[in-house]
Amino acid sequence: MVARGGLQQMPHPINCAIKSAIGRLPSPPRAPTTAFRMSETPHPARAKPRVAYLVLGMHRSGTSAVTQLLALAGATLPANVMPGDEHNAKGYFEPWKIAIFNDERLRAAGSAWDDPFAYPFRELPADESAAWRDRAGALFDEEFPGARFPLMKDPRATVLLPMWRPVLEARGVSARCVIPVRHPLAVAASLRRRDGFAPEKSVLVWSAYMLAAEAYTRDLPRAFVSYDALLADWRAETRRIEAAHGAALPKLTEAAARRIDKFLTPDLRHNAGDAGLSALGWAGEIAQEVFDAFEGRAVGGEPDRSRLDAAAAKVARRAREVGILVSPAIRELADARAEVLDLRQRLASAEALQAELRAAMARERTILEAGWRTDVQRLDKVVGDQVNTLAKVSAALDAALSDD
Repeated sequence: MVARGGLQQMPHPINCAIKSAIGRLPSPPRAPTTAFRMSETPHPARAKPRVAYLVLGMHRSGTSAVTQLLALAGATLPANVMPGDEHNAKGYFEPWKIAIFNDERLRAAGSAWDDPFAYPFRELPADESAAWRDRAGALFDEEFPGARFPLMKDPRATVLLPMWRPVLEARGVSARCVIPVRHPLAVAASLRRRDGFAPEKSVLVWSAYMLAAEAYTRDLPRAFVSYDALLADWRAETRRIEAAHGAALPKLTEAAARRIDKFLTPDLRHNAGDAGLSALGWAGEIAQEVFDAFEGRAVGGEPDRSRLDAAAAKVARRAREVGILVSPAIRELADARAEVLDLRQRLASAEALQAELRAAMARERTILEAGWRTDVQRLDKVVGDQVNTLAKVSAALDAALSDD
């Protein structure tokens, strides 16, 4: 036998004796090969199915209020939640990373979140679509790692639902949808205050989102919730949600109900809708048809699909007439907004880094000054000791000389 390094290794006599004895042992009986027997060890309990609550619908329609209600009732918010601001002090409760991603996907197809013609969904080439779905899946996994009842709210996902549904299905996540319905003029007033949009644009964008929310969820458990009714009696609206889903909310306890009472207050209604859509021309007429279709199911049931399909046909006709003028301009404006946002974030990061560097320099200066002062004090002590020593030596010399 050759050991490592090329040296000859002689077999040990004890090893040879053991091997010889083992060789004389009878062979163990072979296991039967005629059949394969499954282990009788019981299987672990199967994982409980995951169910995502999707809050769909138009921006400024009460999606944040619905999301907070569902979160307090046991659904799981994303890991990275968009904070509140002066336009929504109680919070948006949406995953800001997914919102940014959805904005990018809309722009990739020549659209934007405020495009009146964002519905119907704009598909991309197959390879690009697959890449977008992969990114969406990675974000979903990051925001909801292992959540039994993930709660996803981003209005942009409404018009992008044909992309998001396969992402959920690939993960074995079923969906229950909640779609708040608010008067389009109330939404327009809110968007005018926040974004400066003309009411004609706002009600047309509202129509696109509501048409998408209804059309893309026809085969899913879904509940349409009146925003005004939610603020007036959220318990009744919650019962309607559970009835429409055919399932109770995950954890609507008495403690959760008390927290919801504190959250859903009348001050959430910042803008009221009223009559006047007819004054907004053809955009107002389409919005009125869509709103009437949803208002007709206020007492329960489904919206009038025939009216919604007719309104969608009118939107499609207007898109053919003016969409080429509207969507690219809105997309370019969205690109500009994204660039401004990116620059602001870069500036904020640079300012934060500058502040951090200044603080670090101040700390180092304090440490150096403290060290310098300590060194000076130590040096003063050494010099003082030497002066004292010299004084003693000098005194001793003087004394010696005077004796002489």
